[in-house]
Amino acid sequence: QVQLVESGGGLVQPGGSLRLSCAPSGSIFSINAMGWYRQAPGKQREWVASITSGGSTNYAGSVKGRFTISRDNAKNTVYLQMNSLKPEDTAVYYCNSGRYSGSVYYSSDSWGQGTQVTVSS
Repeated sequence: QVQLVESGGGLVQPGGSLRLSCAPSGSIFSINAMGWYRQAPGKQREWVASITSGGSTNYAGSVKGRFTISRDNAKNTVYLQMNSLKPEDTAVYYCNSGRYSGSVYYSSDSWGQGTQVTVSS
């Protein structure tokens, strides 16, 4: 099973930026699609963004134009750059090592502990 460790969360004011990082274990990183999800209090976990092994990306409508997912295969790390943050972006953010079928990302059962992002003035 893939071990995932997220980092980079914190408290930021509305309009601010944060960059999250995720470092999966093992040598599968370069051949797996990766995704970011988030879960706000009292809500279900939702998909935020995903990236193929080749670097193609997809975004949820609520974050498109503000968030950027990227990966560095040499560093075995996937990132989520979050700009123009809003209070509704407040959630625990998780990365996931999954797969694509066509243009749809499917998560695996491997989740990290998550990292808290709080957007508040």
